[in-house]
Parts: sequence; C-alpha cells; structure tokens
Amino acid sequence: MASLGAIEWSKGDAMNAADVLRAAAGVSLVVHAANPPGYRNWKGLALPMLENSIAAAQATGARLVFPGTVYNFGPETFPIVAEAAPQRPRTRKGAIRVAMEQRLARAAREGVPVLIVRAGDFFGSAGQNNWFSQGLVRPGKPLTWMFYPGKREVGHAWAYLPDLAEAIAQLLEREAELGSFEEFHFGGHWFERGVEIAEATRRVAGVPQARIWGFPWFVVYLLSPFVETFREMIEMRYLWKQALRLDNAKLVAFLGEEPHTPLDAALDTTLYELGCVNEPKCARIPQLAGRSSYR
Repeated sequence: MASLGAIEWSKGDAMNAADVLRAAAGVSLVVHAANPPGYRNWKGLALPMLENSIAAAQATGARLVFPGTVYNFGPETFPIVAEAAPQRPRTRKGAIRVAMEQRLARAAREGVPVLIVRAGDFFGSAGQNNWFSQGLVRPGKPLTWMFYPGKREVGHAWAYLPDLAEAIAQLLEREAELGSFEEFHFGGHWFERGVEIAEATRRVAGVPQARIWGFPWFVVYLLSPFVETFREMIEMRYLWKQALRLDNAKLVAFLGEEPHTPLDAALDTTLYELGCVNEPKCARIPQLAGRSSYR
C-alpha cells in the first residue's frame, strides 16, 4: 500500500449509511465500486449499498461515479453495444444492475450528478475479484498452465484497470462539460479470438508453450446446488459464448482518444503484481511501460 501515497483509509461498512456518510465528508467525488463478494446475495446487498452512496453524495454535493458492466444487455444488442442500446437483461444480476442505473438516473434528476463508465472484464493490479485472476491464472504461483472460460474463437473485451481509471480521471477533469447524468463506454483491449488473451499472457510470462485448458464448467454445474457463487457464475456464462464489444465512439469523441496501455506492458505488470512472475519485463525493457492511445 505504500505506493498509494497520501490516501487516507477509512474503515467502515458499505451497508451502514453512517459509515459511508462519514467517509464521504468533505469530498467532491464519490466512487461507488462496491460489489457483493463472490457474486453472493446481490439482491440483498447491491441496491442498499448504492442507496448509501447516493445519500452520501447528495449530502456532500459530490458527483457519483459508477463503473458499469455489460450484464445490463441481452444478446439481441450484440455484438457491438453503444450507450443507447436497450437494456433488457436475461439474468438476475443483469436486472439488478439495470435497477441500479435506473436509481442513479433518478438521483441525477434529484440533484446528484452521475457518471457511468462501462467496461468489459477487468484485469490489472493486485485485485483478485475478477475473471483474470480467478479464472485464467493462479495468483502467487508461476504460470505453468492456464484456464480459458469461453469459446476460444469468440471475441471478448477486457479493460485494463489503470486505463479505465485514467479515462474516468480525464472525464472528471472536464467536469464542467459533463451533464448531470452521463454514460460512456470504454473499449479497452478487444480480442477477436477470445483465447488470444491467454496466448498473450503465457507469451509475456515467458512460457509460450504453457497449456491452455478449457475452464472446468462441469465442476461448477455439479457443485452449483451447494455453492451460491457457482450458481451465479453459470447465470453469466452466456457472456463467454457470444461476442460483446463496447462501442467507445462517444468516449473517443469527447476525450480525443481512449487511454490504452500496450497489451504486453499491461499483462506484464498484472502478472508481476499477482505474483505470477518474479520480475516485470518492463523493468528490463523500458519501452514496454509506455502508453499509447486507441482511437
């Protein structure tokens, strides 16, 4: 945590309105990035936590930032999805995410400015609550083999978290130009063949021959009657069977370009922070650490 510098930590419970309000005292921006852990009890936790963040933003006069997901969309909007696409989810979590965004739209009408930036699956940083660190690699272990959860030839979008954060920061730098309720789609890294991210990961890790196994979905199905997380994973499996690419034209038009770290540098940093490699290549090859832009 030392690299995070002057961040002031405030311990609390996102389900406790007083804790959230206390943490938001004096701020101009509230980022609501809290999710029920392990996919569990979304119905009971997701909306109450959001209500507390809305109340805190309203009390402090802050803008509320909400990282959006692709759960909101049904297959009829695929393969390329823009901000105006109809939100008709086919899953329970998708319906909850739509309800959350509807609540945010109402909050914006009530005086709480809102910014939603939607992205695909996340990777990057030491965070382990994502498909990359929970499904593709094993944090803390050298890369000797990998899983890939989807159909190998079906396209899939991934968002490198530092790039997504940079895009949000650039949008907020132009706060005066934002409306009271704004939505942007973040393109990130798109893989025409979804399995390319696994192929690139093993190459960057220096083990290009590492075996890429299919994800053991049969185990997930077998144990789903007993494990809530597995039941929720199955519900979202359709996103690994069909291509969904977010149209970032609005974001690019507004910012001029989308923050975009080259794939090898992004994967190299991610693998190092997850403890899958001992030394990042970008420490030895400085040009890998550069940043380009995707238009």
